[in-house]
Amino acid sequence: MYKRIISQSIDSQTSFFLFGPRGTGKTNWVKSTFKDALYIDLLSEKTFQTLLKSPSILEKMIPPDFDDWIIIDEIQKVPPLLNEVHRLIESKRYRFILTGSSARALRKKGVNLLAGRALLKNMHPLCVQELGQDFNLENSLQYGHLPSIFKHSSANEYLKSYIGVYLKEEVMQEGLTRKLDAFAKALEIASFSQGSVINYSEIAREVGVGRRLIMGYFDVMEDLLLSIRLPVFSRRAKRKLVSGTKFYFFDVGVYRSLRPTGPFDQAADIEGVALETLFFQELRAINDYLSFDYDLYFWRTQSKLEVDFVVYGEKGFFAFEIKRSKNITPKDLKPLYEFLNDYPEAKAFIVYGGAEKLYFGKITAIPFVEAIEALPETLKGYKA
Repeated sequence: MYKRIISQSIDSQTSFFLFGPRGTGKTNWVKSTFKDALYIDLLSEKTFQTLLKSPSILEKMIPPDFDDWIIIDEIQKVPPLLNEVHRLIESKRYRFILTGSSARALRKKGVNLLAGRALLKNMHPLCVQELGQDFNLENSLQYGHLPSIFKHSSANEYLKSYIGVYLKEEVMQEGLTRKLDAFAKALEIASFSQGSVINYSEIAREVGVGRRLIMGYFDVMEDLLLSIRLPVFSRRAKRKLVSGTKFYFFDVGVYRSLRPTGPFDQAADIEGVALETLFFQELRAINDYLSFDYDLYFWRTQSKLEVDFVVYGEKGFFAFEIKRSKNITPKDLKPLYEFLNDYPEAKAFIVYGGAEKLYFGKITAIPFVEAIEALPETLKGYKA
């Protein structure tokens, strides 16, 4: 089992939620890290039915004078339990770990996330720092970093079943959409928007449903943490910018599994998007695990100048452009130069497929693997 970086940020005295997509290792991590904890599994039908009928039974399930962590796995399945958890934190000073697939989904059900009495933590796919010597760029770009990928006999088969399980156990069981076939098709069509600004009308035409329903499907994907919509960076804007959001599935392997390929597809285009996706998921993980608290954006003008990722916060201000090619051309550098003209405070990087670290004025070019390995230091080592 890999040592997870999230362990570094746990306060031993404070309850916390642990949210993350299915399959990112939440249950394995809490069980292996908090070995003396009381474990309550809401995937157990008997436990689920008992607590659904009477949330107050939770207190009876805790031994007298218990002084360790109490883990409730899949808390979103019985949202009313949170009222009881809140009461027990206040009255008994119990410490809870509450795992789930989406904070946003709980909020939509009108649930109070314990009014600040529990921290919010996020679990991501494995990152490069956790994989160590097991990291292989070629494999990562094809299969992603879900933990089960590294122990399954067939990564392809696992990823196919992963999507099927998500549709059956998350989308259908939660009643998030009545048209499961249309939603499944929307997932596939959405893969063509990976790393691009979403055109809801075009996707609606492809799926054969209304635009409003497609927008609802994207909300469901985000609620279940399957995807992220990245906003445009518009602070102190000096140019006309696009108004949409950029779309990403949360893991490059999930994206590759959903993305159909055929004779008309250019491998270089898919691999370029995969490289961008891998960088983004690494960036999100490090930002969360090390509590950097940056806001993440992209930047794109109406004249189609684009910077893939803008990282903005109290600790610094960064712009990252991701390129698959081994050589850097003036055309590759132009968006970053223009961004720096508008935001000279930023530190700019072009992350590319070459082997040497290079400097182009205020722009630093870094080989891809070196860049993602150095992200923890890069993001903490600069102050705007």
